[in-house]
Formats: sequence, C-alpha cells, structure tokens
Amino acid sequence: MSTSEPTLRLTDRKRAAVIGAAIEEFLAAGFDATSMDRIAARAGVSKRTVYNHFPSKEALFAAILGQLWESSDTGEVTAYSAAHPLRAQLLQLLFKKLTLLNNEAFLSLARVAIAAGIHSQERARDMVARMGEREEDLTVWIRAAAADGRLKTSDPMFASQQLQALVKAFAFWPQVTMGQPPLSADQQRHVAESAADMFLARYA
Repeated sequence: MSTSEPTLRLTDRKRAAVIGAAIEEFLAAGFDATSMDRIAARAGVSKRTVYNHFPSKEALFAAILGQLWESSDTGEVTAYSAAHPLRAQLLQLLFKKLTLLNNEAFLSLARVAIAAGIHSQERARDMVARMGEREEDLTVWIRAAAADGRLKTSDPMFASQQLQALVKAFAFWPQVTMGQPPLSADQQRHVAESAADMFLARYA
C-alpha cells in the first residue's frame, strides 16, 4: 500500500464532512446566512480545508446538488437506440429524473436555491445553469432521435425543456413551493407515461 492512499482517504473523508456540514447549514440557515466559517466549524476542519475543496459557496452548493443527482442515479445514462421503441427509452429517462425529484434532500436544497436566487439574479442564473447541466442527457437523447429521423424538432433543447416542464409541474413545483408530499410510485408512473405520450404525440 502506498503512503499516498491513507492521505487520499483522509482527504475524501474531509470532503465528505464538508459536504455533510454544508447541507445541514444550508437547510438550517439558508444560502445567504450560511458562511464558509460556519461550515468549517460544523465539519470540524479548517476554513482553508473547505476552500481547498471548494473555491466558493456557490461551487459547494453546486457540488451538493451534483452529489444528490449521482446518488439518485438508477444506472447508466440511457443512450438513444435506433433498435428500441421511443416510448420505452423515454420512460426510462423520465423515471430516472423522477427518482431525483422524489428525493426530499434534493427538494429541500432546491428551496434553498430558489430563495437564494430571489435576492440575486446573477446567482439565480448560475444555479439554473448548473442544474441545467444535469438535465443534458434528455436533450442529448432527443437530439439523437431527431437526427435519426424518429423525432421531428429543429430545437432539441426547447423540446427537452417542454418535456421537463410537463414532469416538474407535478413532481417538483408543488413540492417545492406548496409543501405537497413527493409522488407515490403509481403517481410517478402516471406522470411519466402521460408526459411521454404527450411529447411523442407532438414530436414523433
């Protein structure tokens, strides 16, 4: 075993501690009231250690959202397949997205992000852009299906946003803004199937 391995594991543990502390601070105090000093104190590390891993509070928040996305991953990214029905492929993508939107930790942090964005348009644009990066797999799939002639759209990103809006109208905004409970498995299936059918009726 090399001497660098224990150091690496310690670095990973510190990073995990920082992320865990940051989640607690963001949820307890909100984005603006949370400081890197408070995060460092809660994590039991130095402020320098926090900045060694994350150059800014925005970057730390984005890393948390990314980690939640990865932890909700139900498998490899669904790549477009010319040999399989569009509906089955689309449903797999939507179920993956619904897994994330059904995660209470993600919904709680989304509330923090929205509240933070209200007070800063620049911050709001940055957070939306970072979260949008995590939705790129759906746009890539639509672009590939369109290139294969199976979907009719000259703007895959617009079509992707339309589809995501159909899902979020039931599985994100009511939970984030009105405190409604996450969807049950049956409700998730109903939303996914309805959204997929509406999307394919328009674009297939």
